Amino acid sequence: MSIISRLFSGEINRQVRAMLKVIENDLTFNKTGATSEHRDRYDYDRLDVMQQALEAWRVNPLARRIIELTSQYVIGEGLSFECKNQYAAKFIGKFWDHRLNHMAIRVTEWCDELSRTGNLFILLSTDPAGMSYVRAIPATQVKEIHAAANDIEQPLIIDVTEGSDFSLEEHSYSVYNDLTDTQNENGAFDTVIFHYAINRPSGGQWGESDLAPMLRWLARYANWLEDRARLNRFKTAFMWTVKAKFVSEAERIVRQNQLNSAPPSPGSILVTDASEEWAVVQPKLEADQANEDGLALKKMIAAGSGLPMHFLAEPESATRTTAEAAGGPTFRRFEQRQRYFMYLINDILQAVIRRRAKVDRHMPAGPDFEISGSDISQRDNISLAMATTNIINTLTTLRDRQMIDDSEFIRLAYRFAGEPIEVDEMLARGKAAGPPVVTGSHQAPPIADTKPTGAPPIKQPAIKDYVDPETGEPKDPSQSQQP
Repeated sequence: MSIISRLFSGEINRQVRAMLKVIENDLTFNKTGATSEHRDRYDYDRLDVMQQALEAWRVNPLARRIIELTSQYVIGEGLSFECKNQYAAKFIGKFWDHRLNHMAIRVTEWCDELSRTGNLFILLSTDPAGMSYVRAIPATQVKEIHAAANDIEQPLIIDVTEGSDFSLEEHSYSVYNDLTDTQNENGAFDTVIFHYAINRPSGGQWGESDLAPMLRWLARYANWLEDRARLNRFKTAFMWTVKAKFVSEAERIVRQNQLNSAPPSPGSILVTDASEEWAVVQPKLEADQANEDGLALKKMIAAGSGLPMHFLAEPESATRTTAEAAGGPTFRRFEQRQRYFMYLINDILQAVIRRRAKVDRHMPAGPDFEISGSDISQRDNISLAMATTNIINTLTTLRDRQMIDDSEFIRLAYRFAGEPIEVDEMLARGKAAGPPVVTGSHQAPPIADTKPTGAPPIKQPAIKDYVDPETGEPKDPSQSQQP
């Protein structure tokens, strides 16, 4: 190797590596590694599934009930929010109860649409005063979703078809982006759109309906049930046959017309001579043992919806023990859907507050607030109460023996109660509140110890004396063993 090669070999290698190196930026870094070309349904297929799901929801009682159950558990008694900033909390309340929003009722409709089509498109418009209004667009009216070039999960523009079938107009709405959302030159806000999807495959844009895998089985069950109704109707039908010797065909027709003009009524008595023989013809359908067929079809529907059989009007197929066990996965599914729905409501409220903050200097741009929903299962509250009561006794003993401190005591107590807290903040609040003050008529009178000396301690009733620890259901008062 020459002297020149030895001197410049390092620099040459560095420049070659720099030229071959691909600098990662928004154009060269693919965040998903896949496109939606083979992950979403074709347009005609997706639209057909959505229309079939809507039709099934309209005419099929099982489909309607599946969608209703999801909304009843996800929404429950309604959504609530808690905001530390009182000014922001008051504005959220005005937006929530505005006569053009009616969010307390609208959230149920949104949850139905999300479960029915798998997609939720929300238009957000804002007036010059900063008050926003929301409307849901049917997913069947969305023509195309334009996403970022390097990330299919970042929609930028959504094309919506509006108008009647005879005069269709296409509008393009920008997807809300908090970094670029601002007032235009006239001081107004542009109408933006949000898109939320469930049951979406990785690398896809569109969600799918909860009813999609069950549509054919819902149709088959409906057809089977209709056939069963027809069979049961025809099974009780019968027809008279009359045998006789007639001289000619004309005489037979005359006799048949006589009987058709005045057929015998049920319960009547027929008197005939020896020349006629009456008999009854009844269909033998042998359709009495078809329950297993209907049960098999309903099991496919139950498996596709994630609901136990007793949720679908089939209590005969399960005992109380199996019903209790089957409720666990169902409640977990509802909890997951509830978390997602609260996320999308939170996302929309954040945009509403940011737009208000651009025209109202008293409104913080990012207030700390939290959306909460109803309990999925009331039975969980009983289980948590039992767990908290049991752990408090153990923690009290450990604290008295100085084996744990106050922070660990309160952390474990709230953990078994199922409530997340900030331990240090809760301890500070408790210290600031001080001991409870009991005055006046609220002060309980002292209880005299009437127990005789040397008597055994009085046994206090436990929670298990009132609640069945296995099922979480209250016991019959007549069966409670109380001292």
